[in-house]
Amino acid sequence: MMVVYALYGVAALLVLAPLAIALGRSPRGSAVIYGASLIVTLTLGMIALLNLFEYSGRVSVVSLPLGLPWLGAHFRIDALAAFFLVVVNLGGAAASLFALGYGQHEDSPQRVLPFYPAYLAAMNLVVMADDAFSFLVSWEFMSLTSWALVIAHHRIKENLQAGYVYLLMASFGTLALLLAFGLLAGSDGNYAFDAIRATHANGGLAALVLILVLIGAGSKAGVVPLHAWLPLAHPAAPSHVSALMSGVMTKVAVYGFVRIVFDLLGPPDWWWSMVVLGVGGITAVMGVLYALMQHDLKRLLAYHTVENIGIIYIGLGLALAFKAHNMPLAAALALTAGLLHVFNHSVFKSLLFFGAGSVLNATGERDMEHLGGLIHRMPQTAFVFLVGCVAISALPPLNGFVSEWLTFQAILLSPQLPSWGLKFLVPAVGALLALSAALAAACFVKAFGVTFLGRASTPAAQAAKETDTNSLAAMFFLAALCLVAGILPGFFIDALAPVTRSLVGISMPHQAGVEWLSIVPIAESRSSYNGLLVFIFIVFSGTLAASAIHRLASDKLRRGPAWDCGYPDPNPATQYTASSFAQPIRRVYGTSVFRAREIGEMPAPGSILPARLTVKLRDLIWDAAYAPVADGIGYASEKLNSLQFLTIRQYLSLVFAALVLLLLVLAIWP
Repeated sequence: MMVVYALYGVAALLVLAPLAIALGRSPRGSAVIYGASLIVTLTLGMIALLNLFEYSGRVSVVSLPLGLPWLGAHFRIDALAAFFLVVVNLGGAAASLFALGYGQHEDSPQRVLPFYPAYLAAMNLVVMADDAFSFLVSWEFMSLTSWALVIAHHRIKENLQAGYVYLLMASFGTLALLLAFGLLAGSDGNYAFDAIRATHANGGLAALVLILVLIGAGSKAGVVPLHAWLPLAHPAAPSHVSALMSGVMTKVAVYGFVRIVFDLLGPPDWWWSMVVLGVGGITAVMGVLYALMQHDLKRLLAYHTVENIGIIYIGLGLALAFKAHNMPLAAALALTAGLLHVFNHSVFKSLLFFGAGSVLNATGERDMEHLGGLIHRMPQTAFVFLVGCVAISALPPLNGFVSEWLTFQAILLSPQLPSWGLKFLVPAVGALLALSAALAAACFVKAFGVTFLGRASTPAAQAAKETDTNSLAAMFFLAALCLVAGILPGFFIDALAPVTRSLVGISMPHQAGVEWLSIVPIAESRSSYNGLLVFIFIVFSGTLAASAIHRLASDKLRRGPAWDCGYPDPNPATQYTASSFAQPIRRVYGTSVFRAREIGEMPAPGSILPARLTVKLRDLIWDAAYAPVADGIGYASEKLNSLQFLTIRQYLSLVFAALVLLLLVLAIWP
């Protein structure tokens, strides 16, 4: 059975972990571990693809005598699990190929290699788990291995802080999921997913489970306001691990949400969608606004993960709304849009993190203010990074456009919803989605322009060289996948048909047979899109324009002052910076969202000191939600510190009082 073969692959990844300890200091240890991980993840991805393409309603299930004695460990591959296994192992294979080159420059490979294959194994186990105990153990294993990778460079103080925050948020999320599964299992305590499906919760209990799952899975996915760990942990980890955390692990969290809410929780109430839509809309806009304020290239990409998770949750929220109101075709469209964006984001975000890692490896810099001019020194990296920028900005003909366009098509069906609350909320969320798309394009104009265009700002940028062949191969593969998924999206939509049928009872119309390989979400009279024709038009018109310019332009020489673009001083310091580029947007949104303050320091007349402009931003979510908790814990810890100085009599009295209190609670409990 497919699930047995997949578990063999997971076992192979787990065997690589102790092997990496023995090979950690070997010159070829990195190549062996990453090469083996590449082979295993490719194999697991092929197993998942075969399962998805040949899915006929039958699931592959296996039980192992592990875990709780009366329960065992259950694993299963159905259509939903197969799709997410494809996402996990595609990202794992690309990261392993990239790491074959990037890992050669790793400062402390022995701190990364043992946890890397274990991390891949953990994500596969989460997706295949078919009971609550196996799911939570795998979830915690995924959190702990990724935490170890985040603090791999532990001598940097910021990395330790990132690891601490990440571990706290991961523990909080697991606790929420533990409570959710406890409520789903009920008094019988049967944690197998089949039993939970048979006796699903309803009413207030189901609502409580929804909130707990939104907290538990959302904290791992990075929804606002549970995103605090994400912009800290992603930049701290090695770049191939950052790509896995951003492009893959957040999707495993989305899987957890979809599995519980769409599969285990039973028929949804209409108001569930309002909660999910509200969270998704706010997350999308806040994520891109945070990103626009960043100078650190990897932190900017991390915040854009928050934005894209918001877009995914918008699609899932719409699917819940349509499913609750018995509109299966619209629900299939919205769910397809959300799941397709899961795949698309995993591809272009991994590509962008690989590009950022190549820049970091070549220059030692993540701060965009210290880069510039890299298109001349790293032309191939610049090209593939540009492809990723176009894809994440949702511009045709690349894949990011398709899934966001499908989401908008689902939003346009919202007037058919009978609920007045949704009639008002869905258009508002659509406006937030449009705003986030526009701001994302502005943000990546900044990211690419400041990093790769202009003149080098530092000697490190001037001395940069193109990255290695393996890293380039991984990036070009993902760039090609962005193009293929953008110009031939019908095949990818059809591949998702078994998933949508299993969750909402129906799938979108078959797309591969539509003329000219167009995609038609509902009916051709409403809307359609043809990525292939758009691509051909762009190539043809671009080639024609370039040819006309070269043939018709005058060949006479004219001499005049060089166009200085507004800064005649050749000093790179006079170029646009990331801060100056984002200044107009910061002045519009930053005052209310970040309490932005611009402090100008002008030297006295005759002074040779430079003028300075300092921008101070505040994270209001951190100040309102996290800082008070941290202060409260610090205050309580300080007060409770006196307990360690009690006498033995006082300790015994304290234990006795606690025992009496617990007995009273049990006696009063109904």
